[in-house]
Amino acid sequence: MTTTAALSTGERTAGRNDPGKEPRGRRPGRLRGIALPYLLLFPALLLELLVHLVPMVIGIVVSFKELTQFYLRDWGTAPWAGLDNYALTVDFDAPVGEALLKSFLTTCLFTVLSVGLCWLLGVAAAIFMQESFRGRGVLRTLFLVPYALPVYAAVITWAFMFQRDNGLVNHVLHDQLGLTDSAPFWLIGDNSFIALLVVSVWKGWPFAFLILMAGLQNIPREIYEAAALDGAGVRQQIRRITLPALRPVNQVLVLVLFLWTFNDFNTPFVLFGKAAPEAADLISLHIYQSSFQTWNFGTGSAMSVLLLLFLLLVTGLHLWFTSRGRKATDA
Repeated sequence: MTTTAALSTGERTAGRNDPGKEPRGRRPGRLRGIALPYLLLFPALLLELLVHLVPMVIGIVVSFKELTQFYLRDWGTAPWAGLDNYALTVDFDAPVGEALLKSFLTTCLFTVLSVGLCWLLGVAAAIFMQESFRGRGVLRTLFLVPYALPVYAAVITWAFMFQRDNGLVNHVLHDQLGLTDSAPFWLIGDNSFIALLVVSVWKGWPFAFLILMAGLQNIPREIYEAAALDGAGVRQQIRRITLPALRPVNQVLVLVLFLWTFNDFNTPFVLFGKAAPEAADLISLHIYQSSFQTWNFGTGSAMSVLLLLFLLLVTGLHLWFTSRGRKATDA
């Protein structure tokens, strides 16, 4: 009896101390490992919810209300407008809808020119920087300066440079080179579109250069050497090797540049102030003016929702066409 009791006690003690068996009251380490990444991401997700999603939902709700300056103290008491704000913004025969359509077309033209020039300068600089030469590191750093500068500091500097009487642009073009009969206005009138385009391209092309330069690092140099031995020139190498190899990078780059440029608010706001000239009336600043200048936040919110839907539509179509082209290439 004593021997049997001792064996039973020893078995129970060995069972508790067996490292292969996990105690019943302790959480499995596997579950803790699975939950740890989500716990680490939770603060960032919470901040993302507070900073982006909550204002977005509030903006959608406001777009269905007649929210004006009379209801700012308690916007929840503003009467419901239903789809009246959306009907007003898409009525292109009315002044509000006509102004929004003109701003939308101006933004489309501005985005196409800005994205195209940014990509063209970026790919030219990236190809040029692939060859080793003295001072390449310094020149590469100088190319990235516009992208590294704070937006407000850079655009304010350009606003001073575009001044008519004492700006650097007119000093060079009119006073030194004599290319114009008189010093033009750059921040008002039709020239404001050119000024805005110059600032946007100057600010955005270094990003394209950085992304394309990274993409070129994945192309083996042996391919270019073999093509050169076969008699292919520089143009043929760029057309047959470089651009096809950069196609996945260009697809993402063009989409990001499009979204940034089409939705850009800081550049025109800092360059022109609260009221942009008609030639440079981008849709982001137009929505700001419709909301905070006329105090009609319901209409401004409806314009913002329509802009969001348009950007989502363009993004979805872009992803669909690129994935379709990728499948056709793989097949």
